[in-house]
This record gives sequence, structure tokens and C-alpha cells, in this order.
Amino acid sequence: MKKSVIICFLFLLTFFYSCSFTPQNTEIDTIISKSKNKAINTSNLLGINHAHCWYRDKLDVALTGIRSWGANSVRIVLACGKRWTEIPASEVSNIIALSKTKGFSAIILEVHDTTGYGEEGAAASLSEAADYWIRIKNSLIGQEDFVIINIGNEPYGNANYQNWTRDTTNAIKKLRDAGFTHTIMVDAPNWGQDWSFTMRDNAELVFNSDPQKNIVFSIHMYGVFDTVAEITNYYEYFKKKGLPLYIGEFGYNHSDGNPDEEAIVKYAKQYGYGYAGWSWCGNGGGVEYLDMVYNWDANNPSQWGSWYKVNALNINSSSSSSSTSISSSSSISVNSSSSSISSSSSSV
Repeated sequence: MKKSVIICFLFLLTFFYSCSFTPQNTEIDTIISKSKNKAINTSNLLGINHAHCWYRDKLDVALTGIRSWGANSVRIVLACGKRWTEIPASEVSNIIALSKTKGFSAIILEVHDTTGYGEEGAAASLSEAADYWIRIKNSLIGQEDFVIINIGNEPYGNANYQNWTRDTTNAIKKLRDAGFTHTIMVDAPNWGQDWSFTMRDNAELVFNSDPQKNIVFSIHMYGVFDTVAEITNYYEYFKKKGLPLYIGEFGYNHSDGNPDEEAIVKYAKQYGYGYAGWSWCGNGGGVEYLDMVYNWDANNPSQWGSWYKVNALNINSSSSSSSTSISSSSSISVNSSSSSISSSSSSV
């Protein structure tokens, strides 16, 4: 009698113990299940921008040089054919394959034709950029764990940017409806700098509009972000909301002001945000000072490149390794040119 009671007691104890530790269908399980979408964590992506669509013959030398500096990612400029020659699917496949051979952890592909839409008359809309991604879909399917689709660069200038939320959610929907499960990156309006806080204040709505919850927000930091407070306040907002943020472009100087590159990098590391400085080489129209190297030579860095290599990529160098900001001796104006990377805007 006593033995049977003990056995029964042990059985019940084991049953209740196992039930109490059985995973439940909680929000955590839902988040874990979404990992099947192969969401790419951008928090550890430290990279450099490369202006491929204007320098298509420099791909190998640029990727080799950028990787040699220790960057684990690269943001690559493409074009959808609205302002610049469309980069075809076959070329995109080559970009992806070559980037993999160089050892990058992930790459960001962006359509540059959208730059300044609403203010720049020749710019493409986000819908037109989404159509481009759909046209080259075959080159992207199967690359979900390596390629981030940055729908369109700086998709609004300083006019009509109030439509950013609607146009961004519609572009995301168009891509999801077409079968894309990639991590999607969306740029801020106001030439990427979001001085109106349109992206910041609507980021949660945009994120939740995506059934896959696989969206990363990209801010470009130039003259608007010239103080520690402006930088950390922006970072803090996204951190409190639990929304992914990436600094898709920034420099050490610009026509609209002197961004605090030291604070941008320092606090991005503290908050856990990845970033990509602008840009490897080939700038024109008055912003040549944003070239990180001269003549596409990784061993011939500019002042900006030397600083970035040491402070942003944490690579030791015989060059000056001061962690302080690069001082600018003069204000440099920007002249708009259809053949240059820069625009007449406050961003690149």
C-alpha cells in the first residue's frame, strides 16, 4: 500500500514538474518562429558605401579594398534606370557572388534613383524602386541571409515628405506580395536626415505594417546631426521602442554643417547600431573630401579614410589614430550635377 502511494506521488510530481517547464505559445515563440525569414542582424555590421552604379568597372578593387580595412559589410549603390543606367539582374548576381568571396557578413543593396523624390524632379518614386527589385527578383531569391534590400536611397527631399509613411508601407507591401522575405531597409526622408522626425515618429507603424516584422530603419547623418544631444536623442528613441536602426550614411563634413562623426560612431557602438560611412571613392560635385581613399587605392587613405579606418573599423594604423573629430578648415559648397554622387541637398 505504501509503495503504491509513493509511486503515485512520484508520478504526479513528475507530471506537474514537466508541465511547469513546457514551453508555451508565447510572444517569444512567435519571435523565434520569425527567424525562418532569415532576418539579418544589422547591429554588428560595420561597413562603407561604394558607388557602384557610377563606377561599374571598380567593383573588384573597391570590394577588395573595403574588406582589407576590416569592414564586414558594404552598402552598394545600384540604379533602377530612372536617373541612371539600370543595373541588370546578371550584374547584381555577380555583385553578390563577388561580395561572398571577399568574406563580407552581409551586403546592403540600394536604389539611388529615389534620392530627393518630391523635391528632385528626376527622382524615382519608392513604387518605381520596388518595381526594379521585382524585375531582378531572380538574382535575390536564395540570398535572404546575405542581402539586405534598401528599397530606395533618401526617398524624399524637403518637399512632400509627409507622404513618406504611406509610400514606404506601400513599397514594403509590394515587395512582400511579390514573395520577398528579405530583411528590408528603409531610408528616412529629408534627404535621409529626418529633421522633421517623420520616420522616427512613424517607424512603429511602418514596422508593424510588415507581416514579417523584418524591417530596419536607416538614418543618414550629416549636418543635421552636429551635436551629441541630437545624435543620442535619435538613437535613444529607437532603442526605447525596440526598433532596429542603422546609420546608412555619414561623413565628417558636409555643405549643410559639420556632423559629429566621433559621437555618431561612439554612441552607435554603445547603443548597438551598425553603420556605413560615405564613401569609398569617386565623389564629385564638391564633396570629394568624402572619399576615403585616393585613386581607389586602399593603401592611400584620405584624412577621412584614415580616421574611419582606425575609429569606426577599429583597425590600427600608422596614421593619426586620434579619436577626436576631424576639424574642417572651410565650408565646402555642393554643386548639383547629374554625373556626380552628390546633390544640391543637405545629404549625399
